[in-house]
Amino acid sequence: MTKTTISQVHKYVDQEVTIGAWIANKRSSGKIAFLQLRDGTGFIQGVVVKAEVPEEVFQGAKSVTQESSVYVTGKIQKDERSPFGFEMLVTGLEVIHQAVDYPITPKEHGTEFLMDNRHLWLRSRRQHAVMKIRNEIIRATYEFFNEQGFSKIDPPILTGSAPEGTSELFATKYFDEDAYLSQSGQLYMEAAAMALGKVFSFGPTFRAEKSKTRRHLIEFWMIEPEMAFYEFEDNLKVQEEYVAHIVQSVLKNCSIELKTLGRDTEKLEKVTAPFPRITYDEAIKFLQEKGFDDIQWGDDFGAPHETAIAESYDKPVFITHYPTSLKPFYMQPDPSREDVVLCADLIAPEGYGEIIGGSERIHDYELLKQRLDEHKLDMDAYKWYLELRQYGSVPHSGFGLGLERTVAWISGVEHVRETIPFPRLLNRLYP
Repeated sequence: MTKTTISQVHKYVDQEVTIGAWIANKRSSGKIAFLQLRDGTGFIQGVVVKAEVPEEVFQGAKSVTQESSVYVTGKIQKDERSPFGFEMLVTGLEVIHQAVDYPITPKEHGTEFLMDNRHLWLRSRRQHAVMKIRNEIIRATYEFFNEQGFSKIDPPILTGSAPEGTSELFATKYFDEDAYLSQSGQLYMEAAAMALGKVFSFGPTFRAEKSKTRRHLIEFWMIEPEMAFYEFEDNLKVQEEYVAHIVQSVLKNCSIELKTLGRDTEKLEKVTAPFPRITYDEAIKFLQEKGFDDIQWGDDFGAPHETAIAESYDKPVFITHYPTSLKPFYMQPDPSREDVVLCADLIAPEGYGEIIGGSERIHDYELLKQRLDEHKLDMDAYKWYLELRQYGSVPHSGFGLGLERTVAWISGVEHVRETIPFPRLLNRLYP
């Protein structure tokens, strides 16, 4: 018997195949049983007709329990009513393991219960769809940067210093000295860009930020490209082309998953480069006109401010040229205005907030040294970083995209805790 997976059944229409699967759900009506099967690659309905199978097969289908593992054999048929487009007319069923009292039933469950059972909740259609979209974004990321001539570089997770200060870092002992879990690989990626030209990293980052909002995780993944000889405008162009690429890739390759989640794909179809942009100055004026009397020049934007700005656009929008005082020490000042830097945050539509932060980096040795002094950072710890400006310094730029916020926006889920397999939150380190 030919063995296959649910995602490949389109190759076997009107043929009999065997699939290893789990019983996601089932129902029966006397002479017919419907098995909702999943195998990790997708979901398909298995139809068991009492009059067409041996009695033991039909009784097995009626008695098999939710999340039991099985080998199911049957004929693949086209089915217009199925979201997947196919169903299986079952001829044989072998139970591998009978599950007993599976805790996540088809009824409604509270968030805390589902989070306590995250290792099982991942099996649900909704969570399966989100994880498949996450996987497609990762695949499309590698595709984009490989096609653009970038090299993948892996920065360290344990660092001796912090690119944006140590107030929100997890500290640990590294034998007899202090170390921190990385909050960004950016500084190391700058060193790599001086060696390889265009580089990107993709890895975990950690923020000891005591936040409980729907946009925050303690541990999350970032894509961080850095590019030698790229100035501010070059950087924005890469960002919008990259984001447009991953959105269009999800639309093309995850249509079933987007439908499962009830995502309005018309909104995603509008996400093509170029993206609109406004300056920080313009954003402040816009917010004040919208009734945000609390916001003044020099203030950072919160979630309500970002959402109000994003609502005026049907694509992600860049907010550029933030005040120097709001941004990290390494950002290049605007040559025409020293009070702002050549940076941009990319704000996703529909209230999902900032998904990218990026800037042109300071490439002048003396200016970077001055900034380190102003931020009271340890000059010895940053000696290697300063040396990048001593030996063939060039204009260079980069950015960081938060994977989980991007997954949340593209898939349309409300909270980032659903966009990572095992979320680490302020009150959660289990499972």
